[in-house]
Amino acid sequence: MGVEFQGNLNLPDLSKFSSPIPGLASAKKWIRQSCVSQKRVTPRYLIFGSVLFALGLISLFTGHIASDIEWSKFRRYRRGFTHYNIDIWKSDFARLYYGCSDRSPNFGPPVPENKSNGYLLIAASGGLNQQRTGITDAVVVARILNATLVVPQLDHHSFWKDESDFANIFDVNWFISSLRKDVIVVKRVPDKVMRSMEKPPYTMRVPRRSTPEYYLDQVLPILLRRNVVQLTKFDYRLTNELDEDLQKLRCHVNYHALRFTKPLRLLGQKLLKKMRKMSSRFIAVHLRFEPDMLAFSGCYFGGGEKERNELRKIRQRWETLPDLDAEGERSRGKCPLSPYEVGLLLRALGFENDTYLYIASGDIYGGEETLRPLREFFPNLYTKETLAGENLKPFLSFSSRLAAIDYIVCEDSDVFVTNNNGNMAKLLAGRRRFMGHKRTIRPNAKKLSALFKARNKMEWAMFAKKVKLHQRGFMGEPDEMRPGRGDFHEYPYSCICQKPDMQQIELGGQFSLGPQDRPPLKNNTIAVESFPRVATARKYCKR
Repeated sequence: MGVEFQGNLNLPDLSKFSSPIPGLASAKKWIRQSCVSQKRVTPRYLIFGSVLFALGLISLFTGHIASDIEWSKFRRYRRGFTHYNIDIWKSDFARLYYGCSDRSPNFGPPVPENKSNGYLLIAASGGLNQQRTGITDAVVVARILNATLVVPQLDHHSFWKDESDFANIFDVNWFISSLRKDVIVVKRVPDKVMRSMEKPPYTMRVPRRSTPEYYLDQVLPILLRRNVVQLTKFDYRLTNELDEDLQKLRCHVNYHALRFTKPLRLLGQKLLKKMRKMSSRFIAVHLRFEPDMLAFSGCYFGGGEKERNELRKIRQRWETLPDLDAEGERSRGKCPLSPYEVGLLLRALGFENDTYLYIASGDIYGGEETLRPLREFFPNLYTKETLAGENLKPFLSFSSRLAAIDYIVCEDSDVFVTNNNGNMAKLLAGRRRFMGHKRTIRPNAKKLSALFKARNKMEWAMFAKKVKLHQRGFMGEPDEMRPGRGDFHEYPYSCICQKPDMQQIELGGQFSLGPQDRPPLKNNTIAVESFPRVATARKYCKR
């Protein structure tokens, strides 16, 4: 019998092997081994490609699961589940939003200086942060008027008596350069223009919250006649309600163009590094408890007749302030929290006593004795004075520059807490929303005032539970942002964009917008103000 092989097996010469093939069985075995050895090895790129493909499928699958969990958490939170425990250090939903201040393509370049309607002079008013709002709005007003803006003048005559000029606090060249595509800004009115003027610049004060129409009807005609107009006491002189591009210009000025000078930035960053070196995360507390703040509030803080007399004298500096009922102001939530109350609030929210605190403040009324209760709650308590040492000396005579240093540290802290709702608190709240909804805690003073009074009548666990309940909506969560709510500098809704997937969440997971019904997407995002709220969403829904 013989064995017939089909095909060419490319067998090697058997004579090369030292051991002869003894028989047919051995020959078959040898042939199988030879055939296996002749098979092509699978290329490595196919192996690696298959592995990567498999990993991609796994990642996609697990990613969908994580995304579903995240959206589910957000739905539960939005529906008001009181038992939903939020992370006190950061928002679980911050990454669903981001700041967006780019103007639309329809927002054209500014009118050149030689073709503008004239020069706009601005005299800002108040402390650093009040003046910052004025500077921001001044740029927008210059855009409305097609005017050339002269670098604003800062207030040297307010309560703080700070002689700092714009260039001592803000980077002037950066300011001018950052706005070159929006508004032409110059450092001064050209001498040629000043010499050609028959009269000094026309000075006027516009009403608070004036509309663009007011500026066009009342200010523009004067500007065209006189060529140079100065607007005085310029703080909060522009309405909250503007079109989206002008609102975004506000954000661009506030969050990009207004950069502090290099010496201030360097010292602020140095303090930040010191805080980070001591702890990986920390809280910045803006503690407005200076004598002028307390006197202006008309509140009483338990210091007896000595306190009443001292604050009454300070309050008399403002001739137009009415007499107030201190207890009534507190029950209405108009009084700033004391250091002791700030400590109670933070501990009740869940911050441990080994948490590091940075206190941003001026001269606290009552000094270290007033601060002692907060230090007992949180021994790791620091200020710019304790951290900066001798480096602070060049700035000690300038309250606005000191406030700028505090601003820098508060801006980058993990958590920002305020004991009031003043200018700095509002500006920082808005900026931190724009920068990614960093945890920002504003006390619900109206509800907390009654709770603080009853503190000794309940167990700590019950007190803490009620504090957490009252603070819902005051923790800096993204859903607190609503068009028309509060001051735009605190709630910059036109400049907060959200991912397209948020459409489903905004409708509570029950409805979805049809493609033809959705607001137009801009760079794959939806501005908060353009999206319908849950209450009015039904009319947008595809049946």
